Amino acid sequence: MERDTITQLEIDLEGRLHVVPSAHSFPYVYREAMEIHWDPGRSSLYSPKPREWSYSRWFQQILAAAVAQGCELQFADSTRWLNKAGVTRITPSRSHSQVAIN
Repeated sequence: MERDTITQLEIDLEGRLHVVPSAHSFPYVYREAMEIHWDPGRSSLYSPKPREWSYSRWFQQILAAAVAQGCELQFADSTRWLNKAGVTRITPSRSHSQVAIN
């Protein structure tokens, strides 16, 4: 399985969680039927605005969708965090696969 780093994690103005990988693109991620999509303009995997699931759970779903496409995404020390939706806190875990978003 290939690996890639996450360059940016963002919650946009519409409340969607975006994960930007450094090198990979995922134009066919919709085929995984996991409600994760690829935004070619932002070069990001993104979730819908949370309804029943939390942002943390959607982040896990994005990682799982990337794995289903053959790529493991991991945080880097240089990963940027953008919060345009007024979410109070985004906290990464050093496990490189967990994030708490409140």
